[in-house]
Amino acid sequence: MPGTARHDREMAIQAKRNLSKTTDPVERLRLQCLARGSAGIKGLGRVFRIMDDDNSRTLDFKEFVKGLNDYAVMIDKEEAQEIFRIFDKDGSGTIDFDEFLVTLRPPMSKARKEIIMQAFRKLDKSGDGVITIEDLRGVYNAKHHPKYQNGDWTEDQVFRAFLDNFDSPYDKDGKVTTEEFMNYYAGVSASIDTDVYFIVMMKNAWKL
Repeated sequence: MPGTARHDREMAIQAKRNLSKTTDPVERLRLQCLARGSAGIKGLGRVFRIMDDDNSRTLDFKEFVKGLNDYAVMIDKEEAQEIFRIFDKDGSGTIDFDEFLVTLRPPMSKARKEIIMQAFRKLDKSGDGVITIEDLRGVYNAKHHPKYQNGDWTEDQVFRAFLDNFDSPYDKDGKVTTEEFMNYYAGVSASIDTDVYFIVMMKNAWKL
C-alpha cells in the first residue's frame, strides 16, 4: 500500500545519515522530521496548528520554539533563531506556518506533484478537497486486508486505519486534506530517487 513501511524505514535511516553531514539549519530540521518517517513533517504541522490559539496561522518566535520542543526536535536556540529569520521574510516577528511547512517539505518535481494530485482526486470521490471514509468506499478494497479477512476489523475500521496513515500521529480526525496527502507523499518521495520509479509506484498503488 502507499508509502510502505520499507520506504519509511529507508527514508528514516537515510535522513539520520544525512543529518550528521549537513550544516544547513532548515535542512537539519527537515531531516529530523523525516527521520520519523513519512508523517514527520505533517506531525510538526499539527503541533503548530494546536498551538495557534487565535487561528492566525502565524507563529511568533516563542511559539515556534515551543512547538519544536513539544515535538522533541533537537535544536539549539541559535539554530532556531536562524531558521525563524529565514522564514520571517518581512521581518514582522511572525512566520506563516503554512509557508513554513511547504518550504520544509522535501522538494518534489512537477511530475511527482501531478501524480500525487491525480491519486488524491481519484480518492476524493465527492470532490470537496477532503478524503473521508465515505470517499474510500468503492475506491479502496478493504476485503483484501488481513484484519478484515480474519474477522478482527470491519470494513470501516480498515478504511479508518488507512486514512490514519496520512493523518498526523497526534490528531487523527479521519479526514485527509490535500496538504496532508502532499506532505505524506513528500516524505515517501524523499526516499525514491527517480521520478519514473515514483510515478510507477503511485500508478500501481492507486491504479491510475
